[in-house]
Amino acid sequence: MTKEIYIPVDVFAPVAEVPATVESEATTHFKQGLASGRPWQQVLLEAIGMWTIPHEYWRGREYRYVIQSEAFDWLLLAERLCAEVDGRLPKLEVEQLLFNGRLTHDLAAKEMRDYLGYNKYRGVLNFWYGVVVEDALHLAVEDEIRKELRGGGRNSIEDLGDEVFKRLYAEEISTMEQDFRKYMTYPPSDEATLTYQKEFLYWLFKYRLKYWDPARVASDARKALKKLESIRGTTSHI
Repeated sequence: MTKEIYIPVDVFAPVAEVPATVESEATTHFKQGLASGRPWQQVLLEAIGMWTIPHEYWRGREYRYVIQSEAFDWLLLAERLCAEVDGRLPKLEVEQLLFNGRLTHDLAAKEMRDYLGYNKYRGVLNFWYGVVVEDALHLAVEDEIRKELRGGGRNSIEDLGDEVFKRLYAEEISTMEQDFRKYMTYPPSDEATLTYQKEFLYWLFKYRLKYWDPARVASDARKALKKLESIRGTTSHI
């Protein structure tokens, strides 16, 4: 199961090799596809498949679409592209996509892979397991600890963050975060943004892959997917 969970890829080519006009071509393709009446989610995936810049500032906001060059936050890019055509897309369908990751036109995983190409699609899976599923694993382990404590008669339960980290990574949060900041060369005073939280989760995921045996990694993945299904009603990444 480990190979399903993670395969290293380079989602985007080095920025120096990217033509300056590629992003305008991607957004133009998206707008023209909508104007011709094509299904918007298919055209969106095509535009994402054309996209090549891993990081940008747009309309005063920073967008980081990849983590460690190999985990692709495709929904963040989808949000960015949808903002290009604000008001021209079905609002409920856009919300379903951006907040729940749901494609409404019954696109199968293979079709998504065909639209995005192997590296981007593999990057989607790396992000799914490394960020979304890793976050669900924290919740699942916290549930286990709370159940154990209640079984021991403790009804007033404090924050369990450190206990979760000890079980998953054998260290407290502060230790792991210090190591993460050192790895990423972030200063201690950096604000913990949403991007930072995603990067931290992905680093924690890679930490488990490095230090724990494959059987434990697979067991943790099943536990996290079960928790995710209870929250989202599905374990699918689309």
